[in-house]
Amino acid sequence: MARKVKDYNLFKGYSWYTPGVGGMFALFGFFLLGVLIGNAVMLLIAATLGQDFAALYGTLIVYPVQFMPAMMYASFQSRRNAMFDTGYALDSRHFGPGGFALCAVVVVITTIAAAFAGDIINYGNYLLTEQSPLLSRFYKIVSDMMKQLTGGPVWVSLLSVSVMAPLFEEWLCRGEVLRGLLHKGMKPGSAIAVSALFFAVLHLNPWQALNAFLLGCLFGYVYYRTGSLWLTMLMHCANNTLAVIIQNIDTLKDYEFFVQIMPTGAYIAMLIVSVAVVAAAIVFLSKIPLIAPEGNSDPVSELSQTR
Repeated sequence: MARKVKDYNLFKGYSWYTPGVGGMFALFGFFLLGVLIGNAVMLLIAATLGQDFAALYGTLIVYPVQFMPAMMYASFQSRRNAMFDTGYALDSRHFGPGGFALCAVVVVITTIAAAFAGDIINYGNYLLTEQSPLLSRFYKIVSDMMKQLTGGPVWVSLLSVSVMAPLFEEWLCRGEVLRGLLHKGMKPGSAIAVSALFFAVLHLNPWQALNAFLLGCLFGYVYYRTGSLWLTMLMHCANNTLAVIIQNIDTLKDYEFFVQIMPTGAYIAMLIVSVAVVAAAIVFLSKIPLIAPEGNSDPVSELSQTR
């Protein structure tokens, strides 16, 4: 009797759900439902275990909860569609001649460069906000909330911001939304832009929206060319880990932007280099052959059961 090989592909159960625009809005609605449930769970944690415990450790519980309704919905749709639709893998492995290792090095360096380049956008948003007392107060509230995510114990910040956020957000924004839009016939450029906009809105932070959109476009292009969800998770992890590290360096805690701590000349030079690095990486990725106009997501039938 043949021995059944266990399938360790964490994302295969979602392969048969390729949401279009309507499905994207449905997923966002279920995400908002998850946010409401997460807030209720946070209140329960605060009431039973105390405000301090909730502030320090509540995110570890609440963050996954926010995505559970969307994941349950996508899983249900995928199981139903598996009976009559073709599936497309959320994670594929099209890395070109250099393989995964070279791609990983390139995209991590590119992500750090993009994060630095995006600093000027965030700083510009901050300066505009300072012109309005009302917006300035609202900005401080949002900024303080964001600092709570990276200002607690380092291991908690790394687990929630550097592990959970890349895992769940990339599953939703690239694995579900972008893959779905591509296979529903939307042109690649439009699909990448729409999924990046979805990514920006998902953060519910207007001051980060433009920078999140641009990062989402970069992540989306990497996903389109490689089909690798793990690769975009690595990029997301690198971006968020950089924020955690900076927030936990005592001499930098009072600053929010690189432009505030660097000499003008050095900052401009680094900005130029960062933009050049991103441009070079896009050229590098463009050399990876596509298996279909919809990108490099493998049909499920072609996947090995041992993956």
